Amino acid sequence: MPYADLDDAAQVEVLRPAALAGAAAFGLDVARMEQVAHAFNTTFAVDTVEGERWALRVHTNSVSTPENVRAQLAWQRALAEESDVEVPAPRQTGDGEWFAHVACPGFGGPVLVTVSGWLDGPDVGEPDAEVAAALGRAMARLHEHAAGWRVPEGASLVRFDTPLFGDPDRLAELPGPDAGDRTVLARARQRCDDAFGRLLRSGQRLHVLHADLHGGNLKWHRGMLSVFDFDDCGLGLPVLDLAITTFYLRDGSEAGERALRAGYAEVAALPDVDPADFEALVAARQLLLANALLSTTTADLRDESADYLVTTVARLRHWLETGRFTRALPP
Repeated sequence: MPYADLDDAAQVEVLRPAALAGAAAFGLDVARMEQVAHAFNTTFAVDTVEGERWALRVHTNSVSTPENVRAQLAWQRALAEESDVEVPAPRQTGDGEWFAHVACPGFGGPVLVTVSGWLDGPDVGEPDAEVAAALGRAMARLHEHAAGWRVPEGASLVRFDTPLFGDPDRLAELPGPDAGDRTVLARARQRCDDAFGRLLRSGQRLHVLHADLHGGNLKWHRGMLSVFDFDDCGLGLPVLDLAITTFYLRDGSEAGERALRAGYAEVAALPDVDPADFEALVAARQLLLANALLSTTTADLRDESADYLVTTVARLRHWLETGRFTRALPP
């Protein structure tokens, strides 16, 4: 049976031998390996015979090229060594590479495997005001570090110059939505395109962004925030990071967003952007997520794509009518 037709548990078992082979490429003598996440990509906790613990990721849905991964993990390593933002230090293979390509016949071809240090504590999930403020401070520090960091030779990063970050527009090719829904998607895409264009014409230099700072990529342990999952890093304007995180905080309450902005402002000046363009950047995240779900190989996420498209159209219609994006739609 093709990998995409398997349920989540079976998919994980297909990937497990590749994860073990990847661990060996990174010089890890595995005592125990446990799957801890199976979503966009698949992560295993690896305990070694020496008593160390590592996070090993099998990249299944990632569209990052090897050159992208080199840049992403080089920045992650630089942050671990040069900044006060808590991030896991990535590990290199015996050949000095940031990733290993491992055969995985059940997946349909080789998979890319990366390894980083283990972070203690639970994932944040829905951040409260304290965590949101800490995230704002961490985001500003990431931006300060990124302003002086350059992509190393032999590496590259995607430019965030369109709402879909260069991915094919699968939403435009869907046979399902009715004419009204198609109009909403097309109008939303055009408005987001226009906002990206105006901001990129401002003349600001693009620099590396995390581009996925939400509660699923954060840990909170003993009053300290940690940031992980640098797989979506690319080149963009700092305001885009702020808009992406804001998308996840638009849950009907303004407390999280206020705390995020206040925390950021403690470290650096908030990006200066027209409020309407900022709302377009927030709404663009909705387009990106809905578009990405249409190509996922992960069983549970694929099953959600039809319902999520309905939610996407409803949220975007509300934004087009009101000028403000929210994930918490009125009844």
